Amino acid sequence: MEEKLDQVEKQTNKFVEKFTDLDLWIDVGFVALKILMILVLSFIVVKVGRAAIQNIFKRRARVPLQFSERREATLVKLLQNILTYTVYFVAIVTILSSLTVDVTGLLAGAGILGLAVGFGAQNLVKDVIGGFFIIFEDQFSVGDYVRIGQFEGTVDEIGLRTTKILNWTGELYIIPNGNITEVTNFSLHNSVAIVDIFLGYDADLKKVEALIESVLEKMPEKYEEIVSPPSILGIQQFGASEVILRVTAETLPLQNWYIAREIRKAIKLELDEHKVDAPYQRIVMFSGTDRQEPSQLGETEGG
Repeated sequence: MEEKLDQVEKQTNKFVEKFTDLDLWIDVGFVALKILMILVLSFIVVKVGRAAIQNIFKRRARVPLQFSERREATLVKLLQNILTYTVYFVAIVTILSSLTVDVTGLLAGAGILGLAVGFGAQNLVKDVIGGFFIIFEDQFSVGDYVRIGQFEGTVDEIGLRTTKILNWTGELYIIPNGNITEVTNFSLHNSVAIVDIFLGYDADLKKVEALIESVLEKMPEKYEEIVSPPSILGIQQFGASEVILRVTAETLPLQNWYIAREIRKAIKLELDEHKVDAPYQRIVMFSGTDRQEPSQLGETEGG
């Protein structure tokens, strides 16, 4: 019994001596101070970094090339999250290393896990990277009219993984960002309205051009969508029974179809008022060796 008490007493003394060792507490205090400094430094780096990212995008608002507010908010949030995760991961690894924990296995395991996830989610990673560059380069914005591959319509939503295109007939196309290789954006620059007018070969070309020019001169006053006065380019093509005259007008983006319809309507009314007939096909019939006069069997509008 006394031997057991002696052993307990010895162990207790060792325990007390160990925890009253000044060098031990100096080491513990040094490690604790080091961990505290790592946490404080990480917090400061995250705060300063997030504020710096925010200020960078505020300064971008003063330059001509700007992002949409929604896209800018998305990009700011993405960069801030990347900074936060990176800094805190480094902080955790440094703290574990300070506690004499072997982080080599942890880093190797994280690398293997990341490699496995990368191989298993290649399409996802590709889509996210593609979405990041679409947002960063400002290739198109919500509300732009674009053509992506075989899909065409108005951009309804831009995400990091997919882009949604709304067609004018109501279909919603959801396209993975990794599949977007070519984009045609119709909303960045002015459009051109193109109108082809079909005239018969017997029409007085100079008279018709004068009538059309009188109509075109009045168009900019009626339609604010027209940027510059419409003009007659001249004869575009000779058809089987018609001469094609081309008219063009520079318009605001995406207003070319509307202005083209209005120009056609105005020119049609003017030509009808001055009795300028539309071209029609003529068929000449022969019976044996006797040649008959051309007879009008039908009338078809050119084009």
